[in-house]
Amino acid sequence: MTALDDSRAVSVLAHGIGAQHDLPLSPFYAFAGAFAALFVSFLALGLLWSSSRFRGDRAGSPLPAAVRRAADARPTRITARALGLAAALLVVLHLLLGPADPARNPAPGAVYVLLWVGLVPASLLFGPVWRLLNPLRTLHLLGCRALGRDPAAAGRPLPPRLGMWPAAAGLLAFTWLELVAPDPASPTALLVFLALHSAAQLTGAARYGTRWFDHADAFEVYSGLLARLSPLGRRPADRRLVLRSPFNGLDATPQLPGLVATVCVMLGSTAYDGFSDAPSWITTVQTSALGRTTTATLGLLGAVALVATLYALCAGATRLLSGQLPHPLTAFAHSLVPIALGYLVAHYFTLFVTEGPRTVILALGTDNPAPPEPPLGPGGIATLQVVAIVLGHVLGVVAAHDRSVRLFPPGRAVAGQLPLLVLMVAYTIGGLALLIA
Repeated sequence: MTALDDSRAVSVLAHGIGAQHDLPLSPFYAFAGAFAALFVSFLALGLLWSSSRFRGDRAGSPLPAAVRRAADARPTRITARALGLAAALLVVLHLLLGPADPARNPAPGAVYVLLWVGLVPASLLFGPVWRLLNPLRTLHLLGCRALGRDPAAAGRPLPPRLGMWPAAAGLLAFTWLELVAPDPASPTALLVFLALHSAAQLTGAARYGTRWFDHADAFEVYSGLLARLSPLGRRPADRRLVLRSPFNGLDATPQLPGLVATVCVMLGSTAYDGFSDAPSWITTVQTSALGRTTTATLGLLGAVALVATLYALCAGATRLLSGQLPHPLTAFAHSLVPIALGYLVAHYFTLFVTEGPRTVILALGTDNPAPPEPPLGPGGIATLQVVAIVLGHVLGVVAAHDRSVRLFPPGRAVAGQLPLLVLMVAYTIGGLALLIA
């Protein structure tokens, strides 16, 4: 369950994933439709898509000059930084001075719903927005200005092997707090996490400069990966804002160390959040001799490890079938991003559209308001969830196919994708099982 579910009763629909009697799905039609979509797309791509069509960061049509000037204007950036810093300050003040009851304190909802879930649509629509809003980046900037230092040039070069590993660890720590911690919505738990996270990020930035946030801040990396699927992008060559196909943004995902771990944490934690509501798992956690927290921690780690193991086996099989592949783990890691997005949309849609407005209303002074009704009925929610999961996998198949025809000889391009297809079928079965089991 999510942090808010742990602290007060919330309907299953508000949580996002329920059992079959809650979400009226036909298992036969759900699985048949998913398999048909995957196999048809795989066959069609194999027959009709023989050369790479994505150009990564080189693609895109420049936005009108007026739009670019407004987006890059100094007042725009200052306003965004001020909003991010003010919002962070309000959250901390509510945690320090507000009521301990999360039903009457907007801070838990601000962290677990508006930040964690809200970054999904915000990043898809506007790109890596957390880079501008990040209050820690703003604090580091202000500190450098006070000391007369250039925040971009200050610090040592990042170690090449660092990659995204700190971000993967940060995401795992945050999801542990949300899904496993005994009292995740308590002000104390949130304050401790925010203090540790802030200390780690500001220490890293002091040592390595602003480059640290790009690779190590969990929320910046999370937002940046999702923004790969945004139609808005920025070409590195001239820093111009462009409209692009989301596939080009996805194709430009940097193949850094820790990328696979980061995406696997996103996938595995969302999967764990789904099956943690199952009565059998609840019974296991409550009756385990290891204790609730230890058992739930092992469950979360097991879910992430399972996702990572399946992908590693797939990467190894792809290398065997296709011949020499220098970096099999990272070569196709970008194709997992739309799958993770599909899981996030399916899992958290109703939580965001119900608890998000409730959090805003609560922050405006209404005491313990009732969340609004979901905009869709059970059937509509079920359809949205299945479509999100299946579409995410189909997009992953397209991204993987384009990369394979670029990397592999023509005779091996299709065969080399078979392990990826098997992997995506397995992920699809898991995702749909969470909806209808």
